Order: sequence, then structure tokens, then C-alpha cells
Amino acid sequence: MSTDTAKIMDGKAIALKIQTELADETSRFIQKTGVTPCLAAVLVGVDAASEVYVRNKQRACKRVGLSSQLHKLSADASQQSLLDLITELNNDSQVHGILVQLPLPAGLDSTQILDSINPQKDVDAFHPENVGLISQGRPRFLPCTPHGVQQILDRCGIELSGKHVVIVGRSEIVGKPMAMLLINRDSTRGPQAANATVTICHSRTTNLAAITRTADVLIAAIGKANFITADMVQPGAVVVDVGINRTAEGLVGDVNFDDVSTVAQHITPVPGGVGPLTVTMLMHNTLTAARIQTSNAAVE
Repeated sequence: MSTDTAKIMDGKAIALKIQTELADETSRFIQKTGVTPCLAAVLVGVDAASEVYVRNKQRACKRVGLSSQLHKLSADASQQSLLDLITELNNDSQVHGILVQLPLPAGLDSTQILDSINPQKDVDAFHPENVGLISQGRPRFLPCTPHGVQQILDRCGIELSGKHVVIVGRSEIVGKPMAMLLINRDSTRGPQAANATVTICHSRTTNLAAITRTADVLIAAIGKANFITADMVQPGAVVVDVGINRTAEGLVGDVNFDDVSTVAQHITPVPGGVGPLTVTMLMHNTLTAARIQTSNAAVE
């Protein structure tokens, strides 16, 4: 059935709740081990959006009780200077998580840079070793945005087990890992937040609207402003908007919010939907990384 106005899934409120939970966990971890989890962020060049993201991550670290470092390199930094910095951070026992803010300036090889991060400090879960573990259903870390989407859906009471989820977008950061999380048998929130039947659509998909209309849950992560419209959504579906697009009117998602709100049952806004969860799950991964490394050090 259609709804006059979809129920908004408030990612900001959910993120603050999870951060409160993480603050308690972090406090107990510090008391037990004497170790304060630390996230090191690397920012290359001057990019306004990236600086905002990094600042938000630093503030979140403070709220949760983590320490943070910011390493800035100039836009003309060489590949080798960046690799040298990552080696230094890999070898620093006080640093538990390493985040390289993307996109990197033209001329730098992002794949080589991300692959050089110690997999146990790869809190973005981009390293091929961590991606492989996710694909086998035994993750070390979960990718931040997909994990955030899973948290929003479950904490809003939306069961995914047995449901058809359509993901629009096949990126390494959202689309592919999102599919892996949702088809796994279990999740950090339990089996009800996984076990979905998943379809991935992309730029070469034919009859896109016909496929998206079959979704119980539609996840938009295509990077095109207002791309998903009401005629692409099954009445009563749940719509998650991962997109962040800067337009003359301000920040908008991949979903035409006003249009789709007339047919969806639940929807995430932009801003204030998935974004705050992405930052929060990075905090979750940094605490996990500190636990892994502290445990390994104890064994050694």
C-alpha cells in the first residue's frame, strides 16, 4: 500500500545512540587494558568536502573516547612520501586504525596506497584481505557505510531476512560490500539483519525501473542527484539513500526525496541519514582494531 508520507529513518539519532554505546565500550576497554584506541587520518591536498569529513571523524572520536591524529600532506606529495607515511603509521603501536581520505589527488595510485595499509589497521575495510574475509562471512572489519545501512534498517525494525533488496550501484565502497553483508547468514545485529535476496543494478542494467520496483528494500548508491523517482519504487518499500551530491540547492541524495516519500513506507534523508552512521561505524572499527592488536601483543 502507498503512504502519503514515508516515515523518516533518522540516521543522526541512531548514530548518537550507537556512539553512546561505543563510549561505554571504549571506557571499559581503556580501564581494562590501559590502551586508548587511536585513529590516524591522512589527508592529501586541500579538498573542502574531505576536510569536513575528517573534522567530523575527529569530533566523533572525541565523543566516543578515542584519540585521533591528523596527518596532512600537500597536493603535490609524491606516491613514495605517502607510502612512507603509511609505513610509519603501520609500525606505530600507538596507532590502531589508519584512514586515507579519498579521493586522492590525480597522479596518486589509490589502490597501491590502500593495499599498503596493515590489514589489522585497515578500519575502512578496503584491503583485499579484509574484503576476502567479508566475502567468506567471517569479517575482521565491516565496511563503514554498508554496516551503517544495516544498523539503520535493523534499529528501525525492518527485517531483511527473506526480503528482496535491490542495490543501485556496484562500487567497491558501497554496492559490492553491501551485497556481501546482506546475503551473509548472520550480522552484528543478528540473522534478521542479513539473509536477504540481493540484486545489484548498475549503469549497464536494462529495464532498471522494472527491477527497482520489485524491491522490498531499495538502496541507492549511484552518485547521481535525485536519480531515483517515485515510479521506480514499489509502494510501501523501504528506501535507503546513500548518495551525497553537492548541487546549487545544497546537499541532495540519489533519491528524489519529496517524490519518493509519497510511495515509500520508510526513507532516509540526505543529509542526516546514512552519513552519520558511516562515521560512527568507523569508530566501531577503530575500537575493534585496538582490541585485535592489544590481544595479539598480549599473545606475543
